[in-house]
Amino acid sequence: MRHYEIILLIHPDQSEQVPAMLERYKGMITAGGGKVHRVEDWGRRQLAYLIQKMGKAHYICLNIEASQAVMDDIEHAFKFNDAVLRHLTVVKKKAETAPSVMMRSVEREEARKAQQQEAA
Repeated sequence: MRHYEIILLIHPDQSEQVPAMLERYKGMITAGGGKVHRVEDWGRRQLAYLIQKMGKAHYICLNIEASQAVMDDIEHAFKFNDAVLRHLTVVKKKAETAPSVMMRSVEREEARKAQQQEAA
């Protein structure tokens, strides 16, 4: 089994359905004998360019360990899910379990906003 990092860009109007989508994909991975090492919800972020006339998307990062058959099933599911605008799958050498650089910046942003609200 190989280690993968998957980045999903979800339609911004479907943000409330993200937890259900994650559970479905995690279920597909574990049913195929794989493992989910890390799940990060980066929230809505600005896109570098418009995708289907949208300037924002909901970002999700998954680090998993799965077989090729499971990856084929998951990528097939991504292609036929209208809520998934784009997906990128990268093969990794080892399992990533620590928070990513992007997640640390999201946490810093949230902490800064909380401090501003307390000061006001």
